[in-house]
Amino acid sequence: MRLDELATRIGAELRGDAAVEVGSCATLEDAGPGQVTFLSNPRYRAAMAATRASAVVVAAADANAVGDAAALVADDPYFAFRGAMVALHGRRPLPPVGISPEASIDETAVVGSLCTVRPGAYVAPRARLGDRVVLYPNVYVGKGAVVGHDCVLHPGVCVYDRCVLGDRVTLHANTVIGQDGFGYATARAPGDGETKHHKIPPAGNAVVEDDVEMGANCSVDRAALGSTFVGAGSKLSNNVVLGHGVRLGQRNLLVAHVGIAGSTVTGDDVVMGGQVGVAGHLRIGHRVEIAAAAKVMHDLPDDSGRWGGTPARPLTEAKRAVLAGQRVPELVKSVRDLERRLAALEGEGR
Repeated sequence: MRLDELATRIGAELRGDAAVEVGSCATLEDAGPGQVTFLSNPRYRAAMAATRASAVVVAAADANAVGDAAALVADDPYFAFRGAMVALHGRRPLPPVGISPEASIDETAVVGSLCTVRPGAYVAPRARLGDRVVLYPNVYVGKGAVVGHDCVLHPGVCVYDRCVLGDRVTLHANTVIGQDGFGYATARAPGDGETKHHKIPPAGNAVVEDDVEMGANCSVDRAALGSTFVGAGSKLSNNVVLGHGVRLGQRNLLVAHVGIAGSTVTGDDVVMGGQVGVAGHLRIGHRVEIAAAAKVMHDLPDDSGRWGGTPARPLTEAKRAVLAGQRVPELVKSVRDLERRLAALEGEGR
């Protein structure tokens, strides 16, 4: 499309030739004529000056540094570039509507209109699918489970019995909702001479609210009692694990390999970087941000800013601790030098 049309679509101000046509998006380094790129991180400003793209989505402060490219000036360049991606590339195409004869749907299940069920998918007794649901091959929807309208479940997804998905939920390959939680009572049973780990059968379920997306290989334990909740609008990357009874607030962002132990509650708009670990039975307040690889072992109040390190502390303190740790070899050497000098002085005193 022409740049003036694209500018209108993404809400940007065009500074350049309106008649130039573009057909795709690319990175600053890889983009060429006919492509659109963007700058949202100032560390890549030097690459922008050398880009061969036809247009760059930028903030007003960077509009004069785009070189020979046209500038698409936006208040939020990253969000505007997202609009360009949708306009030029569209969304992932879904398979044709229809139920494959190689799928298995129990006669007591309820299937909404315009659903797509691919080969090998299984819908168990009394399960319910909303309208326009897409089940890719080998998806499992358990007994009495509910899948809301416009959900997309990619290959290998498993929704255990009685679990509930809201509307517009997307689950990527091999994600599991509602498997048994890690609940065991360690004891010696009457008449048994050995101490064993005795499984506590979970009676609860897991509930994923509207507009949630989870990456591949995530797992959400069902609650022992009540429900494990994933709040509306939350986005989880790959390999995220939520223990039984966890309650995520709305619009949480959890990057890959986050693990949250059972019965922990998070507020709204919480962000956790990759490999964050959170102990059980804690409360993480609204709008808290936790840096990658941090380990949280105590409650974090609402609006308490950014945290990092092990155990988690305010991020500025965590950074100082890391810097201090880097000086340990130097400090050890200094102490040893002082010990040798002291020993020499004591020898002279004798």
